[in-house]
Amino acid sequence: MLHLKEQLRSFSGLHTLTAPAQTQRRSCYRLAKTSLIFVIYIYYSAKKENKGISFFRLSLLERELRLHISLFTFFSAKMVTKTVDLRSDTVTKPTETMRAAMASAEVDDDVLGNDPTAFRLESEMAKITGKEAALFVPSGTMGNLISVLVHCDIRGSEVILGHNSHIHIYENGGISTIGGVHPRTVRNNKDGTMDLDSIEAAIRDPRGELVYPTTRLICLENSHANCGGRCLTAEYTDRVGEIAKEHGLKLHIDGARIFNASVALGVPVDRLVQAADSVSVCLSKGIGAPVGSVIVGSKSFITKARRLRKTLGGGMRQVGILCGAALVALHENVAKLETDHKRAKILAEGLNQIKGLRVDIDTVETNIVYIHVVEGSNISAEKLLKNLEEHGILMMRESSSSIRIVLHHQISASDVQYTLSCFQRALTGGHDENNGN
Repeated sequence: MLHLKEQLRSFSGLHTLTAPAQTQRRSCYRLAKTSLIFVIYIYYSAKKENKGISFFRLSLLERELRLHISLFTFFSAKMVTKTVDLRSDTVTKPTETMRAAMASAEVDDDVLGNDPTAFRLESEMAKITGKEAALFVPSGTMGNLISVLVHCDIRGSEVILGHNSHIHIYENGGISTIGGVHPRTVRNNKDGTMDLDSIEAAIRDPRGELVYPTTRLICLENSHANCGGRCLTAEYTDRVGEIAKEHGLKLHIDGARIFNASVALGVPVDRLVQAADSVSVCLSKGIGAPVGSVIVGSKSFITKARRLRKTLGGGMRQVGILCGAALVALHENVAKLETDHKRAKILAEGLNQIKGLRVDIDTVETNIVYIHVVEGSNISAEKLLKNLEEHGILMMRESSSSIRIVLHHQISASDVQYTLSCFQRALTGGHDENNGN
């Protein structure tokens, strides 16, 4: 009992008058509840027996009971009853329809190429993207890695990609460490594009093959996450595709959120990726499936990709369980993206009106919003995140002065208004960093 009490006290913030983080608080709430039940049991058992129990011992038990009631009351009051998870669109929970589809999915061994639900998903994705064939893979990172390695099948090959692209920054350098592929970066503009002249200038002169890597691939990202979910037009992608063909190169599109781009631009997915030799499409981001991505391309490309998937440990057996949920996401959630985008815009406009914050409204094209805490604000980005977490709002800090939020189909209109009201309270009545109050 003493151990429980000290543990609760150490977490409770009673000593410092500051509340712990939300996850800690939930643990403390459960611990306080268990501890209180335990003390109540001992107290009333002692009163019922009342034999051999001194008045002093009974007083101590009453004191313990009062203390544990106080701790339980404290954590009950501090419990967050509403959670708005804006960390990413990857945090969505499977819907009941998805769970039902997973439970009833027709399956077989996909490594042997016999899973009917996987085949149905892959066929549908190939049709949507206008490509010959498709392959389900566990993650977007694996999808991009496989695509790059199929196109750059000779070690020492070089890929041209954006300096701020997901493949270059967030995929553990896999194209280099596993594939021996050298990245040659070109600066991304604010809209996610790379200057066409800069792309062409980055292509290695074949006459210098004695000293240079050999350029074999260009990679684009649509929509572009680090540029705020900006969308690349079909016309821009066509021009990059023309450059690639002129120099005998391949074009891969990291289309993790290609459905977001399609909805935002009002252009079908197959038109957006028409110039690409391969595309990776994430199922667990914008459209909210629990797991997986699909890569698409020619039949010969997918044949090579299937072998690489096995090499990388991505061959799964009764994968139709996952593909069943992905099919539901494909059929039900693409239509919800427009609402996600509208709510992102409403949230961005509301945040931009709060003193101490700045949002570039014109850059909000899809479901991603970047918030900048202006210099001189009464709260830092780090403290703002902690403050909002205490109210159940979860986000990701992008830098010392900026925060990224991503909307998805499980964020409602009331969630947006709740988030705005919490931001408003945090900025107008936030903690003064000079005195800590």
